Amino acid sequence: MGSHEDPTPWRLLQFQNPRVAAHTLPCLWDPRHPGTCQAAGFLPGGPRFYEKVLSLHEDSTTPVANPLLAFTLIKRLQSDWRNVVHSLEASENIRALKDGFEKVEGDLPAFEDLEGAARALMRLQDVYMLNVKGLARGVFQRVTGSTVTDLYSPRRLFSLTADDCFQVGKVAYDMGDYYHAIPWLEEAVSLFRGSYGEWKTEDEASLEDALDHLAFAYFQAGNVSCALSLSQEFLLYSPDNKRMARNVLKYERLLAESPGQAVTEAVIQRPNVPHLQTRDTYEGLCQTLGSQPTHYQIPSLYCSYETNSSPYLLLQPIRKEVIHLEPYVALYHDFVSDSEAHKIRELAEPWLQRSVVASGEQQLQVEYRISKSAWLKDTVDPMLVTLDHRIAALTGLDVQPPYAEYLQVVNYGIGGHYEPHFDHATSPSSPLYRMKSGNRVATFMIYLSSVEAGGATAFIYANFSVPVVKNAALFWWNLHRSGEGDGDTLHAGCPVLVGDKWVANKWIHEYGQEFRRPCSSSPED
Repeated sequence: MGSHEDPTPWRLLQFQNPRVAAHTLPCLWDPRHPGTCQAAGFLPGGPRFYEKVLSLHEDSTTPVANPLLAFTLIKRLQSDWRNVVHSLEASENIRALKDGFEKVEGDLPAFEDLEGAARALMRLQDVYMLNVKGLARGVFQRVTGSTVTDLYSPRRLFSLTADDCFQVGKVAYDMGDYYHAIPWLEEAVSLFRGSYGEWKTEDEASLEDALDHLAFAYFQAGNVSCALSLSQEFLLYSPDNKRMARNVLKYERLLAESPGQAVTEAVIQRPNVPHLQTRDTYEGLCQTLGSQPTHYQIPSLYCSYETNSSPYLLLQPIRKEVIHLEPYVALYHDFVSDSEAHKIRELAEPWLQRSVVASGEQQLQVEYRISKSAWLKDTVDPMLVTLDHRIAALTGLDVQPPYAEYLQVVNYGIGGHYEPHFDHATSPSSPLYRMKSGNRVATFMIYLSSVEAGGATAFIYANFSVPVVKNAALFWWNLHRSGEGDGDTLHAGCPVLVGDKWVANKWIHEYGQEFRRPCSSSPED
């Protein structure tokens, strides 16, 4: 298991069957109805929980695609089911229920998986400027001032419960991130208020918990007045809580000493991201979802059938779309077939691990790259040899090791992304030079799946983005002909808003290409 920020926990690949939450509930024999079997169906709280699981997993295509459903699936397996098992209400057949739970407990998501899913929702909230109230209702809306834009309309709404919202807010709260904690906890408080008195066995939190956390979050953010009113409301439900009574006295004293605080509304700043100086441009490009409204107004950009004078492609040329000229970026449509894309994903799945990045001479897991990846040698399957031949024919480059790297397959799960970066090395100490074949001269990236929203490839300085086009391949040069790195190739993988994004990267190095792409003495070339 990778770090807690991992968006697609490897354990969950076992649970991609949409009815897994129902199927993993242990089968209990009801003594009142011999010969029938129910999955916790007659336990107090059990029928509602079981019916909720069934209703949320009727559509076999949605568990991975919709991040809200993915989060609640992880939460049900990690938290809700555990709460049902250990509740005081679960008395009948409790031993059978616990035995069944303990059999699969080791394969269920851990808390770090739930935490990673919550952080993914916050990442989507930031990059796509999503409204928390909308997310809680199951809609994906960008709110800018008084303008509301629907980014994605799901076929079926998956709303979050008060406890779901509390868990997301608490993850932010525990990190001291009150910018994210407050809106999620506010929504939790609102939903708990609306259903007060309707206790759900699987819930971990209550209205009092949400008020407690929200009050302190507001205090930490500098809004003492809100902290006081929420604490006073808490005492209405739990008047004997001495800690909260002390907090109320403290907040009243602070407001008496500084009356201006009663009318001052705290402005909570979004947590700083020091490593991402291009954040505004990056997020703006991601929010277009790959749409380029002026793209077809530029006459120098064109489409053609490409053979690259290769006999390999004469009978089956590839449809080529020139996306940009400086840097040169081309999209090759239908580069792989559905069966080839499926085969590559299938070959990579057993080997997927948390993706790393080069940092000096080390390979590190970092928050700004959230994905899983695997490397496939061409000896794994003959189809990979055929793929290499096709890439070589189309690019005219030598793609055999050591002049190119093995195929890297990457899966971006819930909120998976890769913030702005270069593919080529920018430091002589980079691990890329261990191949002793120079820097990465070009990138050939194949989209192995489609996504319903998000996941575009954004070129930051060049100011354009390319949407995910299933089975297509994106190609660009990382180096000028002089061998200098092309700064305009700074690019990013936008977070996947809805869907499951798979790509395969083929990185081609300088050495071996001397007569295929001759160098130049001019740094402008």
